[in-house]
Amino acid sequence: MNTEIKEDLHIFFFPFMAEGHTIPLINIAKLFASKQGIKVSIITTPLNAPKLSSKILGHKIEILTIKFNCSEAGLPDGCEHLDLVPPEIGLNFFLATHVLAHPLEQILHQYRPNCLVSDTFFPWSTEVAAKYGVPRIVFSGTCFFSTCASLCMRLYQPYKNVKSDSDPFVIPDFPGEIELITRKLPEFVYKDTGFSEFYRKVKDVEMKSYGVLVNSFYELESEYVDHLRNVLGVKAWHIGPVSLWGGSSGRGESFVNDNEILEWLDSKKANSVVYICFGSMTSFTNEQLLEIAHGIEESGQIFIWVVKKSEKKDEEDDEEWLPRGFEERMEGKGLLIRGWAPQVSILEHEAVGGFVTHCRWNSTLEAISAGVKMVTWPVAAEQFYNEKLVTEVLRIGIPVGAKKWARKVGDSVKKEAITKAVRQLMVGDEAEEMKCRANKYADMARKAVENGGSSHSDFNSFIDEFKSKKIG
Repeated sequence: MNTEIKEDLHIFFFPFMAEGHTIPLINIAKLFASKQGIKVSIITTPLNAPKLSSKILGHKIEILTIKFNCSEAGLPDGCEHLDLVPPEIGLNFFLATHVLAHPLEQILHQYRPNCLVSDTFFPWSTEVAAKYGVPRIVFSGTCFFSTCASLCMRLYQPYKNVKSDSDPFVIPDFPGEIELITRKLPEFVYKDTGFSEFYRKVKDVEMKSYGVLVNSFYELESEYVDHLRNVLGVKAWHIGPVSLWGGSSGRGESFVNDNEILEWLDSKKANSVVYICFGSMTSFTNEQLLEIAHGIEESGQIFIWVVKKSEKKDEEDDEEWLPRGFEERMEGKGLLIRGWAPQVSILEHEAVGGFVTHCRWNSTLEAISAGVKMVTWPVAAEQFYNEKLVTEVLRIGIPVGAKKWARKVGDSVKKEAITKAVRQLMVGDEAEEMKCRANKYADMARKAVENGGSSHSDFNSFIDEFKSKKIG
């Protein structure tokens, strides 16, 4: 197209410094950068800048760095990413990001962008942006269902009306008569913990900010899109699945050659492989890893199992978390990957028929987009909400039976439950019915980002709105 190149909008993106938050927001930034007339800048700290630069190669995106004074924030020097923070002071990292407020203010004063899209864990950024008339858009990295559920939980506190943490309650003022129990909620929601006050501020500011940008699509959760907008009164745009706009962007560095994994999958029948992965932050004890190994083996299913590298300390530690001779017995039938794996490519492969997942939204939406049904094993964050969407609303998943929100998972889910859930997911009439529904949602996802689709239209609506609100 031979049209005049003119930057009508300048949009700032400010991702939280953690992999699961950065990846989707970077993909969203790429999407906006692909639109003619939009200038995109990503704000980050010096230590994170080189890695972000590698993720945006080939895209017209500017990276702006602001100093993160770790010592002022009570963190060791160089702790500019959540993965680098010692677990015992992890909370400090969330609380410490307020020291970025002044550097952000300076950069907003200098550039005066048309809007700031910042992570939900930067609640203070709303007030900073308002000083310069810059609308702040919240990016929470989850879906409409979970956003509505968490806001309703904050507004109505239904867990206060039950006798014990195992008694069910219905989420108030929420479509679908969805039941939960207190022990499946984040502990900072119903207890006063060090994170509670920060979380309350996050949720309060979320409702007061200019709007919310969501990596989802209308057809997937229309009731909850409408509920957030019309009942809870939050302005929101759905622009996902972002991964389908520009293809796979990867899930980080792989410790096994990607081609080797895909060639291994090429040798398997369609829909015959179970992919097992719990993300980069989930921590299992050796006892729980052993239960998973037994459960997978006894299920009789072909599998790819991704295990965090830190969960296998050295060769001598093998027998503590793997049955003796497990890898030898599983040769050709199972592939064990220690570290990162090309998750999107794996899920999109025709051999993959099921996914055992912790229900983080990035992974959940990637499975939905690929038409892959799931065994749901939520652990923390908003994952128990996402499980309800997958298993009860969309009906494309089988719950493994996780009973409690926890940062570190012991042996709470036994091998028998794992075996049963995996077999139910992969074999029988119910498995076929779930696969048909999963394929239907995958087709909807592809259409949503096509010209005239629901997400394509909301994306254009977002752009048009901020063109009309340009700062002079």
